[in-house]
Amino acid sequence: MKTMTAVAALSASLAGALVLAAAPAFAQEHQHHPQGPAPAPAPAPAAAHAHAHADFESGRFHVRVDAPEHPVGDVILIPGLSSSPEVWDGLTEELKGRYRVHRVHIQGFAAAAAKDNATGPVSAPVAEELARYIAEQRLNKPAVIGHSMGGTIAMMLAARHPDSVGKLMVVDMVPFMGAIFGAPGATAESVSPMADQIYAGMTAGPEEAYRQQAAASVTSMINTESLRAGPLEDTATSDRAVSASAFRELIVTDLRPELPRITAPTQVLYVRFNDPRMTDEMVDGIYRASFATLPSAGFTRIDDSAHFIMLDQPARFAAEVNAFLK
Repeated sequence: MKTMTAVAALSASLAGALVLAAAPAFAQEHQHHPQGPAPAPAPAPAAAHAHAHADFESGRFHVRVDAPEHPVGDVILIPGLSSSPEVWDGLTEELKGRYRVHRVHIQGFAAAAAKDNATGPVSAPVAEELARYIAEQRLNKPAVIGHSMGGTIAMMLAARHPDSVGKLMVVDMVPFMGAIFGAPGATAESVSPMADQIYAGMTAGPEEAYRQQAAASVTSMINTESLRAGPLEDTATSDRAVSASAFRELIVTDLRPELPRITAPTQVLYVRFNDPRMTDEMVDGIYRASFATLPSAGFTRIDDSAHFIMLDQPARFAAEVNAFLK
């Protein structure tokens, strides 16, 4: 497979799915617990929501908790760029009768105040705060599932705090997204100028153009038309500056050297590229090559789905998650 073809295909799948808006030139798109799980974290009532929030103070995120009386373990769900915990509603219904489910809501996304995410990186500090959350809530090696940017955060957490994570699932994300923005052999440093230009476009372009491109990008990420309204609203109510900073960080973050530090069993779910020239074998090869520094990882391609697998293929996605948690 030629490198440039692989880069073009990966660009079509991920860049098109993740870029919300840019300057005109760039606009386009579970774990056995011998002693049982820790006591359930005391949820704090939430005035504006029917769900409960974990008793945890952070300027980076807050957490919705759903749990049975006697959970068999913990699952942390991390959504992607400009996304809400509500993308996990279907999976939460599937799991909450057995597991304590922690749905992360990143500040600045989906109507949440920006707080500490107002400036600078987002993924790395959120990963550090998640390590603190796991420790303070006394979670015993939870399973962590991250979609898109949430997959990046999950990989950071598992690599930098390997004793904190029991299992890791990455949903439609690669460890170095910047590879799709540069020439073959691209590094975080070499793609920084491009990341800066995209950031500038996302922050300085006309508001209406930004919102239109954001809506178009989200639409392209979800094949199931009836399920687009929620994610579209999430994007429209996300802080533009936070989304831009978070996206720039994704481009210049290369986690491939850190993957060998991950000790948790890892599963990667991904979709076909929206490129008729790409065969299944080519797509599979690209993902396996991207995670070459984590040879123990397992891979599953989910066909007939766009980026939001949990929405386009909920039954298949839930089946994969249940198998992963066993």
